[in-house]
Amino acid sequence: MEQKNQLITIPGAIIIGCTILAIAYFMTQRSNNPAPTNGTPQIPTVTMAPISANEHILGNPNAKIKIVEYSDPSCPYCKMFHPTMEQVMNAYGASGKVAWVYRQFPLDKPDANGNILHPNAGHEAQAFECAASIGGNDKFWAYTKEWYNVFPLQGATDRPVAEDTAQLASIAKKVGLNAISFSDCLASGQFKSKVEAQYLDGVNAGVSGTPYNIIITPSGAKIPLAGAVSYSTLKNTIDTLLGDVSSK
Repeated sequence: MEQKNQLITIPGAIIIGCTILAIAYFMTQRSNNPAPTNGTPQIPTVTMAPISANEHILGNPNAKIKIVEYSDPSCPYCKMFHPTMEQVMNAYGASGKVAWVYRQFPLDKPDANGNILHPNAGHEAQAFECAASIGGNDKFWAYTKEWYNVFPLQGATDRPVAEDTAQLASIAKKVGLNAISFSDCLASGQFKSKVEAQYLDGVNAGVSGTPYNIIITPSGAKIPLAGAVSYSTLKNTIDTLLGDVSSK
């Protein structure tokens, strides 16, 4: 996971392990023991904007489980994690059990030392929004998929803006967007405020790096999972939550 301050303060494995333990405890003890004993892993309180109909949603908007991903287009870990979420949707999306919600969290803000991790990320996030405004939800997901397919893991996070813009335009053309409309949209900066609003929502939700996922359970509980977690971790979590639903 790439951090806002470029520091990893807690090993991801510990976070994931405690979260899964908290899920199990939450589901088995919630009716009998509402006050957890000392030392029991607890799910952090998450405050985030509610999911709206005009967001980038892949799958059934009324799915029992929703995974909200806060992502940075320049983040190599987000590139690594994207196929994992595609695998999740292949397994659970067609049956309407899981929906994937994508929110922007570009790490293009200076840290305490004035360093910027991904200078182009905000511009790239706006390109994603332009794709959606021109081609709708399907083109948004097509554009996002192609971007993470071709964006290199190394050497491109701080490349010149002109070079980055050229690749953004090339992908727009490849997925069938009108080139002129896309170029005009990106140059206008019309989605800068939207990207910033999603970033601030992520900060409010406790996001400190990318990718960062918040799983919304059938009961409405919000479970954070930080980092590019594995498919097996997501599968175990989803199956546990779905098992709770089916047992009722």
